[in-house]
Parts: sequence; C-alpha cells; structure tokens
Amino acid sequence: MAPVFVPMNPLKEWLAGFYRRFVSLRGDPRHISLGFAIGVFIGTTPTIPFHTTLVLAASALFRQHLSSAYLGSWLISNPLTIPILYVSQYEAGRLLLGMERCTLVLPDYSLASVAGLGWEILLPLQVGGLLFAPVFALPAYLVTRRLLVAWRAEKA
Repeated sequence: MAPVFVPMNPLKEWLAGFYRRFVSLRGDPRHISLGFAIGVFIGTTPTIPFHTTLVLAASALFRQHLSSAYLGSWLISNPLTIPILYVSQYEAGRLLLGMERCTLVLPDYSLASVAGLGWEILLPLQVGGLLFAPVFALPAYLVTRRLLVAWRAEKA
C-alpha cells in the first residue's frame, strides 16, 4: 500500500523549513547566535530594500555567521510581521519625538514608498526602528545560543 500524503499547514511547513535550515548551520554557537542577532537587528529596522546588503556588510564587518544573519533577518522581517513592525515603530517614534499623528497610507512596504510620505513619517519610523532593534536582537541572541547549545548537547 502506498503511503498517504498529508499536506502540512503552510505556517507549520514554513516553521519546519526554518528549523531545518537553522539547526543545519555549522559553526560555533556564539558566532551563529551573534549572526542571528545581527540579522534580527537589521530586519527590525525599516530599511527593507537594503536588508540583504546590510546583513552582508554587517556580517562581514563583525565577522559573524552570514547564513544565520540572513535567517534572522528573514524571520523577523516578512510579509506577516512588516506591517505590525512598521506601524508600532512609527507610533513609538512619534510618541518619543512628541510628534502629531499623520495619515499613513502605503501602496507597498518598500522604503521608497515610506520615503514618499515625507519626513513626518520617516523620522518617527526610523527612530522607532532603532528603538525596537536592540529589544528584539538581544533576546534573539540569548535564546538562539541557549537553543543551539542545548540541541547540540542532546545530539552528541
């Protein structure tokens, strides 16, 4: 009898793929975790057309794990999270700067679209992004390192 193919939930399949790619990374857990945190830091900032370039440059500059950095950026910055991140970063930056709320209508989520809205949107968005980035990157480093060490100890 042929095995029955049962399709996975798309989100579950996406998470399973991410997990397979992440646990297959080779290298020191510290470097992988730092690379992941760099990716999360960059992915959290509203610099979306430049994420890959910034991940490449930061990984090379700080000599951390490039694949891990790319995975971190991809995990935090995807079509499901970007609208939530951008709106919350704008609100946080606006409150921090004491600015009034203005109309926010984006035709897409590119930096060019955001820049077209003007400095009233771009400044609080960037300030909020820089505020959020370390808040996400530090736990990403700590959790990633702990999970990698535990997973490798269990595997050995």
